Amino acid sequence: MKLSTEHPAAPDGPAPGSSWQPFHTVDLTGHLNNKSVTTESGKKNGRLNVWRNTIPSQHFAAAGTRVEIDGIPYALGGAEDAPEGYDNVRCAGQYLPVPEGSYDWIRFLATSERRTETEVAVHFADGQVDFEPLRVSDLWHAPAWFGESVAFRTPTMHYPHHVQERVAAGVFGVRVPVTRQTPVRGLRLPRHVAVHVFALTLQSTPEALTRRSTS
Repeated sequence: MKLSTEHPAAPDGPAPGSSWQPFHTVDLTGHLNNKSVTTESGKKNGRLNVWRNTIPSQHFAAAGTRVEIDGIPYALGGAEDAPEGYDNVRCAGQYLPVPEGSYDWIRFLATSERRTETEVAVHFADGQVDFEPLRVSDLWHAPAWFGESVAFRTPTMHYPHHVQERVAAGVFGVRVPVTRQTPVRGLRLPRHVAVHVFALTLQSTPEALTRRSTS
């Protein structure tokens, strides 16, 4: 698990006092529809795949908290006392409005019920839509097939009626490029229920700020 509470060094960018921020976390609260992190006493209450495997809560960050993975901040959805205990978005074509702005990367904290290659639709302020590849590796005791960052790797996995030792669950840091310079207005998640999104962060760079100021 590459989890840090330290702040990354600020990149060379705008002068002090600028309102520019490199990261914008997206609130997923209204879109959560799946529970995948469980306590040992509540193993049967979640479903991350067809076998109802779940991630042991003691090896994952608490719902509703902020974490930093490889210098990228994420706001985990949900809360311990939320209805149904939902903590992730099982992708079914949901549209996510985002703070309108020019971004370079879309950062997902995600896993998949199996190795998945699909697309996310990036909606721009001028009405254009780009479909960008979203590749997410298998949660079940598997390497990061597409070269993603491994955000969490648990030493055990929950089944509905037992704890399986030495079988790991993986959650990955996945990045998707934004190639168009037009401000982004929203994202449409894939219609692919194998993909589970725990958090979403938009990243802009000083180069993006320079493009906006000179366009």
